[in-house]
Amino acid sequence: MRQRTGRRGLVYLILILMMVFFDLHMLEWCMQGGHTNSLIRPEEALRSIRAMQVTQEQLSLFEEWADETMDWQEYLCMYLITGESDQKQLMRDSQRFQSLRGAEYELYCSYIRGLWEDLMYYPLPRSLAHEELTVSYADSWMTERTYGGVRGHEGCDMMASLNERGHYPVVSMTDGVVEKIGWLPKGGYRIGIRSPHGGYFYYAHLYDYAQDFQPGDQVRAGQWIGFMGDSGYSDVEGTVGNFDVHLHVGVYVNQPDGTELSFNPYPLIQALEEKRLAYRYE
Repeated sequence: MRQRTGRRGLVYLILILMMVFFDLHMLEWCMQGGHTNSLIRPEEALRSIRAMQVTQEQLSLFEEWADETMDWQEYLCMYLITGESDQKQLMRDSQRFQSLRGAEYELYCSYIRGLWEDLMYYPLPRSLAHEELTVSYADSWMTERTYGGVRGHEGCDMMASLNERGHYPVVSMTDGVVEKIGWLPKGGYRIGIRSPHGGYFYYAHLYDYAQDFQPGDQVRAGQWIGFMGDSGYSDVEGTVGNFDVHLHVGVYVNQPDGTELSFNPYPLIQALEEKRLAYRYE
């Protein structure tokens, strides 16, 4: 009897050890992303949010789903982190992230909310005088650039159909405050506007400014801030002609540790296409 009891205890011990071993390996697998996205590493989550790969159709769905449980920006945040597009799964993912990531998750959501809530107008008005004057742009986020060293492209280039500097007016996409203005070797004549929720909207390669802006000046969404140009790629202020006329739009946020993060402006600009002003310019 004692021998049978001892043998049974040994079997139980082996089973318990196997279960512990299995659970540890399952946890390790989860942490590596094999079982669920809810334990994705923070740096991977932030990388996905910065790239902001999302279609306009998906954005429309998030707006339809928004309710008192989750706003559409939170749906967007979870979609960017997990790649999941099912509504119920996104809600479950949100609950997991809130419990597992806490402050990190709230910070990611604040980035998304701030950038999207401040948007008001497309940066390039259409011409009432000449409808053939158009602009085009593509998702060039992090494609290679070589001036000043090999780097990823932190922005979206909006190209002019008429390659003529000083022709197309540029307006502010948001309300805000002028934070930086003047010449940069890479950006040429640029203006940087800090929006109400903390986004830094950077407009570069301008031909000229609409007025003598100074840091601290208030800017309204839709306000004329300059002309599209081809300035930059030189330490010599005023250099033009090193590339075609275009507007470079960059979007950044400041992190709590003082570092700056760039975000893909492409879907932000796409979302504003229906909010485009019209000016009479030749």
